[in-house]
Amino acid sequence: MIEAADQLPDDLEAMRALYLAERAARIDAEALAVREQAERTHARALIARLQLEIEKLKREIHGSRSERKARLLDQMELQLEELEADASEDELASAKAARTSTVQAFERRRPSRKPFPEHLPRERVVVAAPESCPCCGSGKLAKLGEDITETLEVIPRQWKVIQTVREKFTCRECEKITQPPAPFHVTPRGFAGPNLLAMILFEKFGQHQPLNRQSERYGREGIELSVSTLADQVGACAGVLRPLHVLIEAHVLAAGRLHGDDTTVPILARGKTDTGRIWTYVRDDRPFGGASPPAALYYASRDRRQEHPERHLKGFAGILQADAYGGYNPLFKADRIPGPLTQALCWAHARRKFFVLADIAANAKRRKNTEPISPIALEAVKRIDALFDIEREISGLAASERQGRRRRDSRPLVNALEDWMRTERARLSRASLLAEPIDYMLKRWSGFTAFLEDGRICLTNNAAERALRGFALGRKSWLFAGSERGAERAAFMVTLISTAKLNDVDPQAWLADVLARINDLPVHQLDELLPWNWKSP
Repeated sequence: MIEAADQLPDDLEAMRALYLAERAARIDAEALAVREQAERTHARALIARLQLEIEKLKREIHGSRSERKARLLDQMELQLEELEADASEDELASAKAARTSTVQAFERRRPSRKPFPEHLPRERVVVAAPESCPCCGSGKLAKLGEDITETLEVIPRQWKVIQTVREKFTCRECEKITQPPAPFHVTPRGFAGPNLLAMILFEKFGQHQPLNRQSERYGREGIELSVSTLADQVGACAGVLRPLHVLIEAHVLAAGRLHGDDTTVPILARGKTDTGRIWTYVRDDRPFGGASPPAALYYASRDRRQEHPERHLKGFAGILQADAYGGYNPLFKADRIPGPLTQALCWAHARRKFFVLADIAANAKRRKNTEPISPIALEAVKRIDALFDIEREISGLAASERQGRRRRDSRPLVNALEDWMRTERARLSRASLLAEPIDYMLKRWSGFTAFLEDGRICLTNNAAERALRGFALGRKSWLFAGSERGAERAAFMVTLISTAKLNDVDPQAWLADVLARINDLPVHQLDELLPWNWKSP
């Protein structure tokens, strides 16, 4: 039997040629796989669109107006929205892979677009003509004609069509035809301008307005943009903005301390919805006077298994502020590579459990024949509030100053609280309602007291809870994610939007400028577009 190594050529040039051939074959195979993926997602989107059209026609013919049928159509529209975005994203990936291979890029067949309404004003932007022929340098240029590229753009409450005129010139010396390149559009043969795209993205992921509602609103304003067309733009934008997401992800995971939390998000499955999760990790060094800009990173998953935070934080080493979810426990083990994380638990979670029992009005309604308030719970709330009073005074100070103040003022209060809780717990029965919140703290006391040893740690995990508030509110509007990939796209876009908000940047204005400039910027200059470096034009 002849080994593969025995068949390798001895000549260096032959070896190099063999390597280049193998490399080209690998690139072609990868490009072919990307093309086939694009074909499959396009086929699924086409099937979904045809099914939706059939159901709408059935409803018109048979006159069904049931609430269940209406919900079914909404569900199908949301599925189509995600599939169209997937197909557009995969088409761009296929085109990118085709540039470095011999495999032809996949191009989707899109329905013919209607011309823009005549009532829209036209803004004529003429690209400056060259002063000399770029081929031979002659100044004898004669206008040969012009091409007009129409881009649909939006000004708040005002629609317009920008006509970019690209004049053609021919050189009388060398007969070379010269014309400036067409303006950049996110989607192939696109028509949507950066301000329109930014508005669509921000409305969907920042204001929680599904694309079907956006389409209806645009229709009332005289602009017919179907859900399929809008989803096409969303998927393309996700592909274009991915380099910025990579930079934000690296910035967040390079922090010395992160806030972590998760919330539920229903994800559509076959005949049901799965209770998926949106995970967030927030970098915010401002409480201890850190100079690094804040940022938020989001991920999506179909379940809450511990493998997800392990994967998200695989390369992170530092402090993790979170609740007592058991899925984080492997991150704190001593044998973890690159090292165990430091656990810092949230005092707001612990205080909430006592506050429920100390809430006079709520307890009076819930337990009519018992004491309307727990004096022990009320005492616990008062003791914890004393710690919060100190934290308000030291917010924004340097980590060393915060640590010194905590050792002097907070540590005696924490030690007294522990002694008091252990004394009270010994007097309580196992069935007491107070046993649970006291045990919750005492069993995890090292995590609750970590803030005394490091001035960077906050007393609460409120930064992560605030970052998830948008999803909690948005669930009432969009009800569920159309697919697991759709949930991942939502996490991707909210990473960009939330990071802009944390840096006091208007997300819509920022997205518009980024989409207008990102194609012309070299990779080493992409840092200029990050929210904390960006300057409004």
